[in-house]
Amino acid sequence: MFTPQGPTLRELTVQALSSTERGYDLLAPKFDLTPFRTPDSVLDGVADTLGVLGPFRAGLDICCGTGAGLDVLREVCVERVTGVDFSAGMLATAKASVLPKELAAGPGSGGDRTGGPVVDFVRADARALPFGAAFDVAVSFGAFGHFLPSERPALFTRVREVLRPGGVFVFPVLAPPRVGSGLYWTLWGFDAVMRARNAVWRPPFVMYYRTFRLADVVDELTRTGFEVDLVALDGLGRLPDGSPRGRVVVARRP
Repeated sequence: MFTPQGPTLRELTVQALSSTERGYDLLAPKFDLTPFRTPDSVLDGVADTLGVLGPFRAGLDICCGTGAGLDVLREVCVERVTGVDFSAGMLATAKASVLPKELAAGPGSGGDRTGGPVVDFVRADARALPFGAAFDVAVSFGAFGHFLPSERPALFTRVREVLRPGGVFVFPVLAPPRVGSGLYWTLWGFDAVMRARNAVWRPPFVMYYRTFRLADVVDELTRTGFEVDLVALDGLGRLPDGSPRGRVVVARRP
């Protein structure tokens, strides 16, 4: 839920009528006070999975936003952690949050765990990541609704190219809400409003909640050249049919 300290209805309206990039520039100072921030329970579940897979030398947080995922990577990477986002506002907020933690940890870098990894930030579009094969792990949290399904194969290909051989691309996927539930209709309504908005208003604001289906994503990752495993997010519990409420996708570059 939105808190009293979060964005006002007027601010949200202005953001929604902006481009995706400009909207996040405006939302950035109050983003962590909205329901859009990835819950700690999901971050912790992904951190547990990475703890088993790591440690890693260098990590990349794709569409890092205000930096919640960077804190996860800082625990499992020994040399460098990089956050990339196309919103200057989100990057500024992330720097203000994450870099003081790095400085507070004391001197040290390049594998010195007393000081932790070096943290840096790059402003770039995730579809055109400006890196070579420089990372051992890439993560992303809550950003895939900003990419149309037709864009995902190219996005996944580019992520694969910035990973070293054996590197992993890790992200959470929550189970879809039960058909007919309140959350189901809320998300259905949100997507419908966004489609209507983008049909009549420019520039577009791309944010859809119902286009990132796990089966489709696994198939696309596999066709891109990843080897894919799924890990249950046990901390989120189980659905009535016994299936997990969330999973961590672990896509490995051979």
